Amino acid sequence: MTTPETATDLATRRGVVTRLDDGRQRLEFRRSWPDPIEDVWGALTEPDRLARWIGVYDGERGPGGTGSFVMTHEAGEHTGEPMTILECDPPRRLVVEWTQQESEDWRVDLDLWTEAGRTHLSFLQVFPADADVVDFAMGWHWYLAKLEAELGGAPAPGHWDAFYAEVGPSYGRTPS
Repeated sequence: MTTPETATDLATRRGVVTRLDDGRQRLEFRRSWPDPIEDVWGALTEPDRLARWIGVYDGERGPGGTGSFVMTHEAGEHTGEPMTILECDPPRRLVVEWTQQESEDWRVDLDLWTEAGRTHLSFLQVFPADADVVDFAMGWHWYLAKLEAELGGAPAPGHWDAFYAEVGPSYGRTPS
């Protein structure tokens, strides 16, 4: 079951979309936790912890590593997609790219740093100029809430429909 996010929480936790000079759309989320940077890195990279909030990566680890990534918390059949680790600088930076069946390949940049006793995360993904980024932003918002639960900072979000009903309006989407 989700815990209601206040309007202020949603405003600061929503993904921010900006246009790049070439027209592509840049989606960024910022999060922070009181956990040590190594713990947040572990939630992003350790197989058992990764599986609890997003999915399973089976393959070589480290820069240039290739494998298959399955988002196990998605509805429907879970199929793996090819993934490459473009950059891996523990515990500060992880950049991955994975093949999407019906869209341009996804590249996700994750940067961690510490400041004022907190570990901060910048999540960045760039989309084509014509992409409907809102649905992707809401999906990543849900997964980042699941990451936060893995870190012990909040209850895990509930079923997608309940989450969508809660946060959808802040993204301009209403449940049907």
